[in-house]
Amino acid sequence: MIRLTSLSRALFLLGLLSAAPLLAQEAPQRAPEIATGFQEKQAAVAHKYMAAAANPLAAAAGYEMLKQGGTAVDAAVAIQMVLTLVEPQSSGIGGGAFIMFYDGKKVRSYDGRETAPASATEKLFQLPDGRPMSREQGIVGGRSVGAPGAVRVLELAHKAHGKLPWKTLFEPAIRLAENGFAVSPRLNALLNWDKHIRKDPVAGPYFYDEQGNARPVGYLLKNPALAKTLREIAEGGADAFYKGHIAKDIAARVQGHPSNPGGLTVADIEGYQPKVREPICTDYRVWQVCGMPPPSSGGLIIGEMLGMFAIKDLRPYPPQKGELQPEAVHLFSEVGRLAYADRDRYLADPDFVPLPGKGVASLLHPAYLAKRAALIGERSMGRAAPGKPDDLNVAWGTDNAIENPSTSHVVAVDAYGGALSMTTTIEDAFGARMMVDGFILNNQLTDFSFASQDEYGPVANRVQAGKRPRSAMSPTLVFDKRTGELVLATGSPGGTAIVNYVAKVLVGTLDWGLDVQQAISLPNFGSRNGPTELEAKRAPQSLIDALQAKGHQVRVIEQTSGLQGIMRATVNGQKVWLGGADPRREGVARGD
Repeated sequence: MIRLTSLSRALFLLGLLSAAPLLAQEAPQRAPEIATGFQEKQAAVAHKYMAAAANPLAAAAGYEMLKQGGTAVDAAVAIQMVLTLVEPQSSGIGGGAFIMFYDGKKVRSYDGRETAPASATEKLFQLPDGRPMSREQGIVGGRSVGAPGAVRVLELAHKAHGKLPWKTLFEPAIRLAENGFAVSPRLNALLNWDKHIRKDPVAGPYFYDEQGNARPVGYLLKNPALAKTLREIAEGGADAFYKGHIAKDIAARVQGHPSNPGGLTVADIEGYQPKVREPICTDYRVWQVCGMPPPSSGGLIIGEMLGMFAIKDLRPYPPQKGELQPEAVHLFSEVGRLAYADRDRYLADPDFVPLPGKGVASLLHPAYLAKRAALIGERSMGRAAPGKPDDLNVAWGTDNAIENPSTSHVVAVDAYGGALSMTTTIEDAFGARMMVDGFILNNQLTDFSFASQDEYGPVANRVQAGKRPRSAMSPTLVFDKRTGELVLATGSPGGTAIVNYVAKVLVGTLDWGLDVQQAISLPNFGSRNGPTELEAKRAPQSLIDALQAKGHQVRVIEQTSGLQGIMRATVNGQKVWLGGADPRREGVARGD
């Protein structure tokens, strides 16, 4: 359990928000979920149960289920259905999800990642001459749509861990879809920014008026088509989505796209199956940190980073007066380079591609991580090469997947000792830019590498029929090793940067003693084995100068995380749940 002297440290946050402005910065990378501001938030407090999500209406739906006696899984189902409506750019029933769930005794991992159609080949995102397609050619249209997994995986988890009737969990979303919800500032900003969703014959008239203007902030937006879809799933279970007219509607839209049709069929959708996988749990100081196994890279790569942080200790370098210390950013970024190098070489769907050596154990072996950490010096290494575990028995090329950051994260703890961390996504903002039966279709297949091989061999994450694309999604649960007590549930959207965002919160809470909201609110930073990235408007020039003096190539960019977290703490001698939501998005935590 983490002990805090207060619920917030106002002076810390004041310093954080008043960091010196940037004197110079590079043009931001194109971010599929654009930044829409930073609004300071305080940790929410609860004693029995709590849910946090990226939109207040979604968090309220989860809270409603918990208040009715539901479990964290019940809350997550209700939240996901509302997010489909109110945050359609980020996730929904047309996409997939990874779920970490703790029932008070055991941790389980649920894999609801989308799958490639049976017709897919490694040339799916290649031009006739073998060169990779452009980002836009790959994403927009039917080509990029995989068989959705969200509804099936939520049903699987609910059958195992739910208490409320399945039908009950859909009531908040159906009410909102029929009666309308107020368009949020973030949704409005993304509608104004995106140039493709307005072209869809179904989504265009829904999101824009006759003059082509995005629905304004506060506009009461109703979605009767989604209400009908949700009623059918509420009554008929996941089969109503996968084995009825909805599956046929999805396949018809995908195959019938006028400029970029895809190969997804009704059979691909009907045959989709979620998987229960063994979570990756690693020891870190006095804690055990559990995350998703492949095809997510989150649990393994965060495990690598924590193993190296145990050697390259960040505890002596906490934020000072709200500013990150250069040595902390240096060590965090160098560790990230080494971990991401392994990610890009070795990780993919384990049902198709073996991990090197003895698998997870080889990449998390203390001797291997000590050898990797020994490569970190006083100056930046620039770009790290992938490691070679002693029992390496595979040779793979380097991945070049797009992996865009349009995603959402949900956390919940219930009154029964259960906890859930779920990352859910349609991949790019508004996915494939296709709406069917009231929801947006994913473009998840662009999380595969567009190139299928290089001079080192075939790319592990290349497209193959029935395969699940690799992900960086990192739903994470943390426990006290001594007592087994849950300490923290967290996760984030953010494409490949998810790993860094979540690792930042782990370092902030476990090493620097911050509460979960403070850790989430810290500036984002790190390296994905390229430049050292600092969050725009949050990095003082003194930090940039200090890093450049250590040889870092610094890039100041938008880093729009969407972290949520719930943390166990003792405040004034009393155990409570503290809930945190990312100030970069619209999320909140609700609980009693």
